Amino acid sequence: MKRRNFLRSSSAMRLPFLLNGMPVSALLRSSAFTSLNGDSDRVLVLIQLNGGNDGLNTIIPIDQYDNLANARPNIILPQNSLLEVDATNAFHPAMSGLADLYNNAKVRVVQGVGYPNQNRSHFRSTDIWTTGSAADEFLTTGWLGRYFDRKFPSYPEGYPNGDCPAPFALTIGSQVSSTCQGLQGNFSLAINDPDNLSQLPEGLPGSVDPSSCYAQQLDFVRQTILQSNAYASVITDAADAGNSLANYPNNNGLAEQLRTIARLISGGLETRVYIAAIGGFDTHANQVVEDNPGVGDHASLLTQLSGAIAAFQEDLRQLGLEERVVGMTFSEFGRRIRSNAALGTDHGTAAPLILFGSCVQAGILGDNPEISSDVGVQEGVAMQYDFRSVYGSILMDWFEVEETEVRSLLYQDFQYLPLLQACTSVATNEVGEVDTVQLEVFPNPCQDWLSLAFQTGNERLRISIFDALGSEVRVITDTQFVSGAHQLRIETRELAPGTYFVRLASRQWQKTKRLVKM
Repeated sequence: MKRRNFLRSSSAMRLPFLLNGMPVSALLRSSAFTSLNGDSDRVLVLIQLNGGNDGLNTIIPIDQYDNLANARPNIILPQNSLLEVDATNAFHPAMSGLADLYNNAKVRVVQGVGYPNQNRSHFRSTDIWTTGSAADEFLTTGWLGRYFDRKFPSYPEGYPNGDCPAPFALTIGSQVSSTCQGLQGNFSLAINDPDNLSQLPEGLPGSVDPSSCYAQQLDFVRQTILQSNAYASVITDAADAGNSLANYPNNNGLAEQLRTIARLISGGLETRVYIAAIGGFDTHANQVVEDNPGVGDHASLLTQLSGAIAAFQEDLRQLGLEERVVGMTFSEFGRRIRSNAALGTDHGTAAPLILFGSCVQAGILGDNPEISSDVGVQEGVAMQYDFRSVYGSILMDWFEVEETEVRSLLYQDFQYLPLLQACTSVATNEVGEVDTVQLEVFPNPCQDWLSLAFQTGNERLRISIFDALGSEVRVITDTQFVSGAHQLRIETRELAPGTYFVRLASRQWQKTKRLVKM
């Protein structure tokens, strides 16, 4: 087996065994974002919510409350218990920490984040989110790993070095994150405890034929150990020099992960991406306690999430690091609108995504989910924003990646989203809250036809129909429109009776409307 093929195959397997808590496949560098940002020291923290978070029980659309209560009567929170943050939205009562951050302009909520043709499998949807692929595309590299590969095609050979002494990325846990998977190795290193990174025995060269396949693979393992030891020393030094000043909640695994991240950043570690995770969001049953929806499994998870982020942000403030760090949550999918009989919710489609930090453009981006009085059993929240547009906008504004490269790395229909504010945002895009686009769908319900009425600028539009599962069942048009008012008549005889969503999307805005076919 050739060395390059061995490296690729070991990356795909992610070598499950650990050495001092560090997977052998975890080979990385810290200069990727130095090159990406020049002399920038910006940090991105990703928090993965494993299991599929119920966005409708996290950020509640109070302008849709009556119909939501009708769709999930056994789990709905009393409206007077909600933490209202504006006239149409409220946070779960367990999320007081995040609600306070929101009220202090340190939270950005993006409504309806998902992808076309939603896959409701945990494994496949997680792959899609971590690789940044389309639903029908199978990639073996992560969305951050692909960027690193373009800048450093020889990686992992020759690293670390004097210019690049620290890891590109760190996963706080026992497995490296797929978001940073490259062609020849993972750019993320996995650690559990920065105070317990003992040096690995490096061994001695063996008396084997240096040209043999065995010798080449043995050399790879030795080089990996050398790299792991070098990175371990840098991480240990940062942990020793670092500090944590805030009070973090007890018995909160995510809080401990974020405390470690704050400590390493304050200790001068040049790592630019950190990945933390919290599991348990697959709440098919016991999402709430019967007759007491304010408590239960989901409330406990949101308490941990909110408390951990609030403490982390306070730690960054006290350490003087707030303007260096932006955080983001993501989950493989949301839950269905209608609850089930087991006091839970089943796999759904889109959900809100939360960004936090002093440099986010505070507020809520997008429309609230449209919830009708006759929600179907399979119906999920309609997608408004493609998750890859969130990724790409962060790459552009936080890490100075050119838009043309974002389109190449993620997808050609990338839509720039205003997520960060001017304190550290470096993109030249001047995009405000685009909420003036009007889309009328009539008749609704429809039978044999429907009309779409809208007004657009001189721009390209993709007009599609999605079903209740999130599948794009029909592309009406994907073409250039001239500026002005438009009306399209669409035949709908071939559509089966049920719930659908009409979506208009340009590179600057999108609009989604619910449609019922009789």
